[in-house]
Amino acid sequence: MFTGLVEEMGHLKGISRKGEAMVISIGANKVLEKVALGDSIAVNGVCLTVTSFRSNEFSVDVMPETFKHTNLSLLASGSKVNLERAMKADGRFGGHIVQGHVDTYGTITERIHNANAVVFTIRPEDSDVFKYIIPRGSITVDGISLTVTTANQDTFAVSIIPHTLAETVLQDKRPGETVNIECDLLGKYVEHLLHFGRAKNMPVDRKAKAQSNLTTAFLADNGFL
Repeated sequence: MFTGLVEEMGHLKGISRKGEAMVISIGANKVLEKVALGDSIAVNGVCLTVTSFRSNEFSVDVMPETFKHTNLSLLASGSKVNLERAMKADGRFGGHIVQGHVDTYGTITERIHNANAVVFTIRPEDSDVFKYIIPRGSITVDGISLTVTTANQDTFAVSIIPHTLAETVLQDKRPGETVNIECDLLGKYVEHLLHFGRAKNMPVDRKAKAQSNLTTAFLADNGFL
């Protein structure tokens, strides 16, 4: 698990592709402190496993599923990437719950200044994610924990403070470029609980057992809606 607080920017030192499988090598420093084989490091918000490392570089495998649903396939040698180690159990929880399981990638459609902030407007590739995106809700963009400022049927916007802009890959992102998007975990679980057991192909006996007492009426009666 991660918190969406980027620890450092790394850079791609090598890419090996075979179809939709990749091995990428990343130059880094801070995230390699006390690193071990098998550790998880979020790369632009994607949870990846360290397969080899040395003093200032580590390698990870990217499988076809990750290749298809993230922007890692668009990286080139020298590309900057946001890096974060998995959260320690006794660590400070500064962002929000981030799994490193990217839902989709999006395209930046606008970048504008608003006083001391920079506002990015993003169009997700998969429009189904909009059911999880709400104003003032949490969202992860390229591994950065951010707050949604506005959202409509096509795009959403996030506002970036100067510190975050300076310390992450967003400093170089312009309209037309892509970012990885992970929606808030809580909404996904609520949706699953509300709809579990309603699948058309589920046997009747299993469907009856799976029906939950958690309904929209229950949530409304108890002040959750």
